[in-house]
Amino acid sequence: MVIAIINYGMGNLRSVQKGLESVGCQAFITSDPREIQRAKGIVLPGVGAFADAIESLKENGLIPVIHEAIRAGKPFLGICLGMQLLFEYSEENGLHQGLSIFKGGVKRLSSGLKVPHMGWNQLKFKRESPILKDVPEGTACYFVHSYHVIPDEQEVVIATTEYGQEVVAMVARENVFGIQFHPEKSSKWGLRILKNYGELVSTC
Repeated sequence: MVIAIINYGMGNLRSVQKGLESVGCQAFITSDPREIQRAKGIVLPGVGAFADAIESLKENGLIPVIHEAIRAGKPFLGICLGMQLLFEYSEENGLHQGLSIFKGGVKRLSSGLKVPHMGWNQLKFKRESPILKDVPEGTACYFVHSYHVIPDEQEVVIATTEYGQEVVAMVARENVFGIQFHPEKSSKWGLRILKNYGELVSTC
């Protein structure tokens, strides 16, 4: 299972790689568009500011590569900031255009609770998805974020959590998946989610 982890200068790349490898996936870190094009699956991680991330993707010529891979039907996984980048825009430090894979935007958490949201929160499932195979509802996963996605299309939401308000935790449509929490830091069930993703890659 050859999975490319996109290196655009932001994110906990090695921990994502180790998480994938621990569940039997062959994963490599790269910023080379040709290597990403050859991969069977693609992961877009991310920690940091939305605007910096989009600018880095542009500078590295990776935005067309991402769109091409998604159109080709390759399993694509965005993690944390990587999930937020899949939406049309973000209001983080101004208004910035995203990858527009999903309709909707990214806004600051307004739950009245401490921001950033940092810690373990339970998942509430909204829809079935192969990436959630054998994962029990109520599973606690590890979140670290100050912004959250607000999809225009509720049918893409497969899991939420509560943090003073309902927060979208996972989205999915066809071959594209987004996870707001860090599965590689979410113990047994986070790794099960990564394993499910790897199994999707292996069947392509």
